[in-house]
Amino acid sequence: MLAVYKRDLKSYFNSMIGCVYIAFIIAFVSIYFAYYNLRMGYPYFGDVMCSVAYILMLALPILTMRSFAEERKSKTDQILYTSKSSVTGIVIGKYLAMATIYLIPILWFCVFPLIISAFGTHDFKGDYSCILIVFLIGCAYIALGMFLSSLTESPIIAAVMTFGILLILQLMSGITNFISTSNLTSFIGCVIVVLIAAFIYYAIARNAFVTAIISIVGVMALIVTYIVKSSVFGNFIPTLLNKLPLTNTLDNFAIHTFDVSGVVYCISFGLLFIFLTVQSIQKRRYS
Repeated sequence: MLAVYKRDLKSYFNSMIGCVYIAFIIAFVSIYFAYYNLRMGYPYFGDVMCSVAYILMLALPILTMRSFAEERKSKTDQILYTSKSSVTGIVIGKYLAMATIYLIPILWFCVFPLIISAFGTHDFKGDYSCILIVFLIGCAYIALGMFLSSLTESPIIAAVMTFGILLILQLMSGITNFISTSNLTSFIGCVIVVLIAAFIYYAIARNAFVTAIISIVGVMALIVTYIVKSSVFGNFIPTLLNKLPLTNTLDNFAIHTFDVSGVVYCISFGLLFIFLTVQSIQKRRYS
């Protein structure tokens, strides 16, 4: 794992992707900070960080697109797969390399609240909580981008897919306004969720039999539940979709309230896609 981490971390600087990414994020936030906090005199840096979370949708796909797609395209992934390192170690090594690149500007942002405090009283807890949750959101985005990169050999396709999914997640709250809250609509939505889960499993494992079992059992369970007590599905899908955007976790942090559930959601999101990446690479390694 350590060897993969060092190799990937070095490669991001050798290819200038890491340098360009760090420079872009620092420049954007610094300009925002100079105008919003210094020129306008607003005392909370956390609000600046909340705005940065939306920029990550554009920047992080560029950082993650090469993680596995480039290896697959150049066939150097075979060297990794035949090494003594475990698949989990390879995935975690690559993930930590990208998280380290992402962490560098985050550490730089920790200086800005200190600058603001020089001009008066300041809420350090609120600002540093916002920095923390933005870091966790970015780490979750990195895990998603890494998983999508493991599914293709084209870095461009990986970047476009990552941006597309992040954009859809971001627009999810608005989309729910057009979704009916009836029991039947939520039931159909749950069926679609089960089928999507089965498709993801098939994309990773390529096991048609198990995929069919998952689909049939899941759909039959939903049908039985709907027949017995349809009210269980009431408003379930709109509520679920409203909770999917990771940036929604910023709401409480923006008002200087530490939201433990938001932290847990971001960490769980990231761990899920790290696990899926391991399964995807494991399947490719032994195929």
